[in-house]
Amino acid sequence: MFVKGDIIAGEFDPTINEFSLQKVKNFETESVLNEDQLNNIYHYLIKHQHEEDGQIITLYDQMLVRLAQNEVNQLIVDLEKVMSLYH
Repeated sequence: MFVKGDIIAGEFDPTINEFSLQKVKNFETESVLNEDQLNNIYHYLIKHQHEEDGQIITLYDQMLVRLAQNEVNQLIVDLEKVMSLYH
């Protein structure tokens, strides 16, 4: 099932219960996230969502992608959509 949010997009595979992250903002990527990994990211962002400077995501361990505070909030909503698909 394809999931497209405001910040991320990817494919959720219910047979293996994994989310394949394919896009962050305008950047193509390929990362597979299991439920624990996605929950860890989500809880970190919830804890830090009110930081005025936002957050920085690293793609491919070398490319930094800055998320403004409002984008962090959008990403939290996107992650909640994906989290609802895990079983």
